This record gives sequence, structure tokens and C-alpha cells, in this order.
Amino acid sequence: MATKKVLVTGGAGFIGSHLVDALVREGHEVTILDCLDPQVHEGGKKPAYLNKQAEFVKGDVREEKTLKKVLRDAEVVFHEAAAVGVGQSMYQIRHYMDVNTLGTARLLDGLVNGEHDVKKLMVAASMSSYGEGLYECPGGCGLVEPPLRGEEQLKKGVWAVLCPACGKELTPLPTPESKHQASNSIYALSKEDQERMVLMIGKTYGLKSVALRYFNVFGPRQSLSNPYTGVAAIFMSRVKNNHAPVVYEDGLQTRDFVSVHDIVSANLAAMKSGNADYEAFNVGGNNPLTILQVAEKIIDLQGARLKPEVTRRFRKGDVRHCFADISKIQDKLDWRPRVNFEEGMWEIMEWSQGVKAVDRFEKAAKELKEKGLV
Repeated sequence: MATKKVLVTGGAGFIGSHLVDALVREGHEVTILDCLDPQVHEGGKKPAYLNKQAEFVKGDVREEKTLKKVLRDAEVVFHEAAAVGVGQSMYQIRHYMDVNTLGTARLLDGLVNGEHDVKKLMVAASMSSYGEGLYECPGGCGLVEPPLRGEEQLKKGVWAVLCPACGKELTPLPTPESKHQASNSIYALSKEDQERMVLMIGKTYGLKSVALRYFNVFGPRQSLSNPYTGVAAIFMSRVKNNHAPVVYEDGLQTRDFVSVHDIVSANLAAMKSGNADYEAFNVGGNNPLTILQVAEKIIDLQGARLKPEVTRRFRKGDVRHCFADISKIQDKLDWRPRVNFEEGMWEIMEWSQGVKAVDRFEKAAKELKEKGLV
């Protein structure tokens, strides 16, 4: 592929910075736009890992002048900038909708109404927009896309997802892109907004656009001091501080963990292939794990003398099972994950040796409780 001028919004962040590194390695001219949010970047400082061969612009996707500047010469845009935190989004509603939904609206407005050379746009979408995953009923009711479990059921400690028709416990299946999106948090809704707006405007104006629905991403550079980030990083921070990982419900809820390196390779595949244009793709690790398994694996790898604290409490809006059917991205883009969970966790462990990890989980949990979300 010929050298491109590429803009990465959120390019100083966890996923964005790895993407920047890969693009630079391929010889592209890369510009990073990032506001250095203090929740992600301690003290709002530029991270040491930031690629020096990329041009860095400190700014916000909500700033019209800044957007105009960075879009002017770009040919490809990766839109990774977003506020991230499912629970936090439920009480910082304005902030999440402003950054994610309206930030994307401003980016698209600039692309539609401004002068630029952008031909392709990739957006970081999210598995959270599915709500519960896809299930099958063993009682013969077929495939089921269930609603969230009711609070009365959860208060009784009945964690399974039950068939709305016959009441039997449903069997989780890999979730395909065809499943109805049923966002159940402000964060999920804002990510669904980002996806829909990008694909809609892309199709309308012939701007090749792709939505990549990330599942649970993990890897080096994920903030170990941000209690609203991914569960693997939160558990790692707890264990590094000799605190037990806190697991909600019974710990047997499943998620799909995918390495940041695989997320990067999926983005590059989407950039290079016309088969990706105007499509949404799941990007998952193809190996669902229970949250309890994740906690135990991190404790084991760290050699800690800890046991996960299984609370048997629930958080409002949490889903029971959601893991990816990745057959679409395999077939259309010839992509598949290469990094398994254990390999990826070893990499995080090695990286984390020299990284400060401030355990702020208790503070975040207290906020959730005060807002009535736990």
C-alpha cells in the first residue's frame, strides 16, 4: 500500500498509540490528535511511549479550529478518541455524550463541510452496544436475544439468563454482527452513535467508512491507575498493590478478551481492504473466559498469595455473557487473532514492572454505590 497521510484521534491513548506505532513502521505519515485527558494520562502529560516519528497535536475533537488543521492534509482517519467507562458514564452523562457522540459529530461535520483529502475513515465501535449476547434456548424456543436480567431476579442471586418464553436457562452463543444492538449504558449508546453516524455519513457522501466493534481489549499501555478502564488492567492494578481482585456476581460471567496487537492488525486490514468499506465488524479474541478465570490467571502469573473476592453483588446494566462471532472479519478481511490471553498477560506483566499502578478501584466502587448502581 502506498504511503498515506494518516490522522489518529486519541493517538496518545492505549489503543491509539499502538496503532500509531504500526502505521509509522509501515512508512505512513502520522498525525496524532489527543487532549491528554488526566483520567488516562497522569497529570495530563504526554506519555513517554509516544512515537517521536509522528506529529503530535494537543487538542480536542470538539474543537473546530483544531479539527480543521489536522484534517486538511489527511487521507485516512482512525477515530479512536473517546471517553471510556461504562459505570462512570451513567452519572457523567453529559460528558460522555459530549465527547463521544458530539465529538464524532464535529469530526463528521468537518469532513462533510471542510476541505481535505480524506478518503477512508475507521471508527472504534464497541461490543457494549449489543447489550446481552446471543443465546439459544434448550427448551426449543430457538435463538434468543434476551433483555437485561431484572433486578428482582439478581437480588435473589439468580445470575443465569432465562428464556423470556419458557423460563429455561439459556445457552450463550458467539454473538454475530447481525444481532440487534441493545445499548444499556450511556457509554454503549455513545459508541453506537459513533458507529451509526460514521457509517451513515460515509455511505451518503462516498467516504469509505468502517466500524470495528472492539471486545475486551487488553495489553501494555492500558492505564493501571484508571479504575474505569478494562477489567484486566483493573485486576492487574489490584494485584500489584497486594489487593484481591473484586469480582461481581459469581464470577462465571464470560467476556471476550482480545490483544491490543490484534486490534491494531484488524484496523490495518480494514484500512487496506475494499471489502471492509461501509461495514461493521466484530474484533474479538475467539476465546471467551469467565471473569473469575481472568482474576485467577493474573494472580497466578504475578505469583501473588491472593484469592479473588467474589462479592455475589451485581452492578446495574451488567450483561451475563457476550463473546464474538468473528467469522465475518475472517471471511471478508482474512483477519484472525494471533495473541492468546496468557501470552498477552505475560507481556503486560513484563511491561508493568516499570509502571506506576495506583489502585483507585475502591474510590470508583464507592462512586457506583453512591449513585445506586451497585
